[in-house]
Amino acid sequence: MSQAIVHANQPLHDLDEWDDFLAGRYKEGKSESEFRQYDATATPGVAEFYRQNHENMTVEYVLGKEKEYFSLNKGQKSIWEAAEFLNTLVDDSDPDTDLTQIEHLLQTSEAMRQDEQPRWMVFTGFVHDLGKCLCLYGEPQWSVVGDTFPVGCAWSRDIVFPEYFEKNPDRDVAEYQTKFGIYEPNCGLENVHMSFGHDGYIAEVMKPYLRDESLYMLRFHSFYPWHKHGAYDYLCNDKDRSMLEWVLRFNQYDLYSKGHSKPDVKELKSYYDELFAEFVPPTLAW
Repeated sequence: MSQAIVHANQPLHDLDEWDDFLAGRYKEGKSESEFRQYDATATPGVAEFYRQNHENMTVEYVLGKEKEYFSLNKGQKSIWEAAEFLNTLVDDSDPDTDLTQIEHLLQTSEAMRQDEQPRWMVFTGFVHDLGKCLCLYGEPQWSVVGDTFPVGCAWSRDIVFPEYFEKNPDRDVAEYQTKFGIYEPNCGLENVHMSFGHDGYIAEVMKPYLRDESLYMLRFHSFYPWHKHGAYDYLCNDKDRSMLEWVLRFNQYDLYSKGHSKPDVKELKSYYDELFAEFVPPTLAW
């Protein structure tokens, strides 16, 4: 699915280019020899995206964005209203797709429902990308999507395109370049400042209402250095390790739920009305 978004001058043609990159890079069951190489020549748009992300994602930037957005001062919206708001990312002139963002969210949640996953997980599947509305608040792509990672400690070599951290100003802060940085060993990921993006934002929106398994899925589904490569285990505690299986279960749907069938929103609406009412109030702070 290819959907044009409002920031046409950004390195990714659209946010679904990012999804396609993820599905290719992290596909399960590939041997090392089959692993696709992702470099600046093979994927120039993605490489430029990561150059911007890695050069600008500093501790100062993250703390500032957390203060700006985690206070949830963007108004009250229902889940449907938030999804309709996200729909405005779509350019109706795009000839490549007629799928709306709501239909894309439904592909993920309906795949979970078909596999008889718990209702709370189906709900999580529907809402997990709603944080991409950050683009509509004026945030650039590099501050909305992308593999996430801790800030304030040494960058792992398992972060995609790690060479682009060379020009990040935090490289000149000695404490940030140590293994633990500003954190304590095994402090727990809930106490770690992650690179800013849609994952952390939607987790904050849903924090008052959802169980820990859901919140881990939301906050850490793009933390591929951890759940794909095992990086940063020294910051994890027992809770993080117990939640890892849920993040991995979630990601198989996040990466591979896109299908050719178009969900019938009208037919499904009554089910999702009941599902939303089960977990959240009529409106939420965003």
